[in-house]
Amino acid sequence: MRVGIGFDVHRLVHGRELWLGGIKIPYHLGLEGHSDADVLLHAIADSLLGAASMEDLGRLFPDNDETYRGISSLILLSRVMDRIRARGYSIVNIDSVVIAERPKLAPYIDDMKREISGALQIAPDRVGIKAKTSEGLGPTGIGEGIAAYAVSAIEFI
Repeated sequence: MRVGIGFDVHRLVHGRELWLGGIKIPYHLGLEGHSDADVLLHAIADSLLGAASMEDLGRLFPDNDETYRGISSLILLSRVMDRIRARGYSIVNIDSVVIAERPKLAPYIDDMKREISGALQIAPDRVGIKAKTSEGLGPTGIGEGIAAYAVSAIEFI
């Protein structure tokens, strides 16, 4: 068994849609980035890549490559899973935390689990997602951005 950790953070800006966990969330701000900037999926992807001792998401899908401009992070996550499987691994489980003051994310967690498990071709009960706030502290606490952490366990099959 192998374990990897992932982290991502993006600034909230006007003029972008907010995508988290593969779900479009109604909000007046979105995350700034080259792709759809889905911090949760990026953290999960990096945790899987780390568990398999592979290069990180930014090196696999660089932000200076126009191929990935505006791409859904669900597509990137699926491509990461293809690489993980090609190395002979399967996912044991994923646990994650999204840190945001606003919007409230609890109503969307089940939908996020469904999207993530679908992209990874695993059962939804293997995906954990928690939504937390920063209690008003730091950039996420004052609403400047959203961050996510993820831990993945994989095993050789």
